[in-house]
Amino acid sequence: MAVDYVLEDLMGKLGEFGKYQFLQFFLQVLSALTAGMHMLSLVTVSAVPEHRCFIDGLDNSSLALGPWNVSALEHAIPTKANGELESCLMYDPSSVGGNETTIACAQYVYDTTYYKTSRTIDWNFVCDRRWMGAIVQTVFMLGVFTGAVTLGGLADKIGRKTVFCWSALFQLIIGVGVAFIPEYFSFMVARYLLGIVGSAGAYICGFVLTMELVGPTKRTVCGITFQAVFAGGIMLVAGWGALIHDRQLLQVIYGLHGCLFLGHWWLLDESPRWLWMQGRAAEAVDIVAKGLRINGSGIPVDKDYFVQKAKQQAAVEEKASAGLSDLFRTPNLRMKTLNVCLCWFANSIVYYGLSLSAGKLYGNPYLILFIMGLVEFPSYITIVFVLDRLGRRSITSTLMLSGGLCCIIAAFIAQGSTTSTAVVMAGKLLIAGSFAVIYNYSAELFPTVVRNSAMGLGSMCARLSGALTPLITLLDSFDPKIPAVLFGVVALASGFWVMFLPETMNQPMPESIEDGENFGKGDTWFSQCAGRKKRQNSIYPDDPEQMVPLKNIESK
Repeated sequence: MAVDYVLEDLMGKLGEFGKYQFLQFFLQVLSALTAGMHMLSLVTVSAVPEHRCFIDGLDNSSLALGPWNVSALEHAIPTKANGELESCLMYDPSSVGGNETTIACAQYVYDTTYYKTSRTIDWNFVCDRRWMGAIVQTVFMLGVFTGAVTLGGLADKIGRKTVFCWSALFQLIIGVGVAFIPEYFSFMVARYLLGIVGSAGAYICGFVLTMELVGPTKRTVCGITFQAVFAGGIMLVAGWGALIHDRQLLQVIYGLHGCLFLGHWWLLDESPRWLWMQGRAAEAVDIVAKGLRINGSGIPVDKDYFVQKAKQQAAVEEKASAGLSDLFRTPNLRMKTLNVCLCWFANSIVYYGLSLSAGKLYGNPYLILFIMGLVEFPSYITIVFVLDRLGRRSITSTLMLSGGLCCIIAAFIAQGSTTSTAVVMAGKLLIAGSFAVIYNYSAELFPTVVRNSAMGLGSMCARLSGALTPLITLLDSFDPKIPAVLFGVVALASGFWVMFLPETMNQPMPESIEDGENFGKGDTWFSQCAGRKKRQNSIYPDDPEQMVPLKNIESK
């Protein structure tokens, strides 16, 4: 099956980005705001404040305003080499004869300078119970992992809008309800479900809806805007956290952002491309006609003509039955799938790896979190201006190679120094840019019938590496350099392999499995640098460049 000229003609009538596309894009991009917010909400809701042992006779509450008076407590709590009090140890009150031995804390005192309440304070998730707090975030990431796989494939079968709207509804219910769960294991289950619907279902479907609606020249700015709005969600976490200090009310506020989607069932339209590929051409034409009316273009649409043309196409059944397994069924598509999966995995692991290499940051945690979201914007703005000039492949590869080098370099520089901070922040800017590009790149590489599945699979790989990153950092007990070097090596390997992917800039999006298999064959960075004429990315079977007379071949 060739690229569908009829479908491209239909979608072309809408133009690149009119009033209709803007209104739909606004509805779709809201999913990025809540996704970023839910992803980082535990930073405030389950914040880990400074803490120390509760000392009988000196303390009368488990909450106190810091900083601690070291001189008044040093006879009861040992100090670290830097002069700070130990967080998890105290001197044994029963020890005599000046032979002071240390024991673990029986109770804790928490610094309330920035955090008045949190799940960590409620459940004492510190010291030997710290893993119980960390595993909640891991479970959330596993929920995103699950949602990326299951809901991505489901959206390819039952529709992007359906999965988007149901995910948004459950996001509202669970996002508010989780604030009132008093028991640990039930809380983990709720966070797992919130990961499925909050940072996977609506977000991925919203992104795919945008990529399938806007014109090729507008995919870059729309895709990057999704990443910027996601970073805005992180900044929103910091803003609300600074204003509301009650962790239960704060979680309710986060959850109530799901109200932004209450009107989407009536306002949001299904993807015309998906409807067309499912044999529902009449509905696709109606949506395009609606868009033309809103755009005020005055271009007529012959519904009977397009419906009749759709009926003449024989590949509808194949497209409707395509699923995740089809990404691995043919060799070229399989290699692209594996390549992109590693790219998602590497981007995520380097992003978190560079963040961890920065060490502990002192100061107002809300301001720090706000800046961590804000620092991504310069990268996104730059990408918008250069992506459609330099191409997806070269930018993705360059940013990943550079980000990987920054990760490795940071491992060999003393943490806390100005140089180390500069390298880490430069690396984060670079990897944030490549992470943004890979969303666009993935959506353009894969055919419509499995595009949502491919995006879900890529997101799954990113969440898997995000969940593994804290475990990999445990290797610093052998050598502090091992985690950062490992992260950097993964990025370098992926950045090199990306060079073998085809360029998608200003190319028509593939529609069927056959289109995806034929798309970009022979087009690599190396063939381009070698001066070979890039093979045309046309996937039409009647492409003249692919029809070489047999006698010409035999004479060579």
